[in-house]
Amino acid sequence: MSSPMTVALTIILTSLLLLFYRGAPFLIFSKKEPPAALRFIEKCLPPLIIATLIVYCLKDLDFASKPYGGPHFIAIAATILLHLWKKNSMVSIFGGTILFMILSRII
Repeated sequence: MSSPMTVALTIILTSLLLLFYRGAPFLIFSKKEPPAALRFIEKCLPPLIIATLIVYCLKDLDFASKPYGGPHFIAIAATILLHLWKKNSMVSIFGGTILFMILSRII
């Protein structure tokens, strides 16, 4: 079992490293523009992550048994429509998730 001093030092060191890693981009790019490659990644990465999550969520879906993926596709469509309408990621994510949970219990 670890001593209280070891636990305290681990927490302090982890906190300092986290503070450094979270603050480093602000320190590095506070006075200059980020490189073009970083701006490209910043622009394209969120849609790629969402597409990956959609594929991951649908990979084990069984189209041969009832409800044939209905709640999944209705919730995905609702999430897309909410995002196009409100332009707010949190509203669209929570709205789609809540709708999916309701549909998966009803259907």
